[in-house]
Amino acid sequence: MTIPPRLIPLLEQFDFACERLLARLAGPVMDSGNGVDIGVTPLGDDEYLWEPVPDCWSVRRRGDGPGARATALAGAGDWGRDTAVSPHPFPPPFTTIAWRLSHLSEMLALRADHTHGGRTLTREDYRTPGDAAGAVAALETSSAAWREALLTVDDTALDTVGYSTYPNGSDAEDLFVDIVWWVNQEVLHHGAEIALLRDLYRARPS
Repeated sequence: MTIPPRLIPLLEQFDFACERLLARLAGPVMDSGNGVDIGVTPLGDDEYLWEPVPDCWSVRRRGDGPGARATALAGAGDWGRDTAVSPHPFPPPFTTIAWRLSHLSEMLALRADHTHGGRTLTREDYRTPGDAAGAVAALETSSAAWREALLTVDDTALDTVGYSTYPNGSDAEDLFVDIVWWVNQEVLHHGAEIALLRDLYRARPS
């Protein structure tokens, strides 16, 4: 299928954001932004779960229960992500790299399913990895699934309200092209947050 011209820059932006984030997480090198490769230490489990301030939201073993101000651990499997019923706590809890990666990967996987899949997956179906390598692999898999879903759409789909039936966003009210834009912003801004957390972890006092 021919990619609609309007989708091409959004797809290129998504690819750039994902490639840059995955390189920042897994290494061994990443582009510094000016074409120079710099070395990257792959994300480790301690850093993945690092809580730089008290009462962070993170991912936790289900048997340990949710963290401070959380009321549940979202998802399936042995690990879950801190969450709470709406309205969420205010001010919002600070979230770990683990929490942010789980949020991104779940969103991408579910939106892919609700765009070009069975349209049945829920947050309670998503299995959050408890280790860094698993989380990076999950992000790679989910971002590839979303990209594959985007390659199936045409101009009519881009202008369709509710083309994605993802139940946890504004998909039912927005044009699909606006959803594509929004997903890019999620990857870009959470990717920047994760990169900053990596810098802070590296610079933390010994």
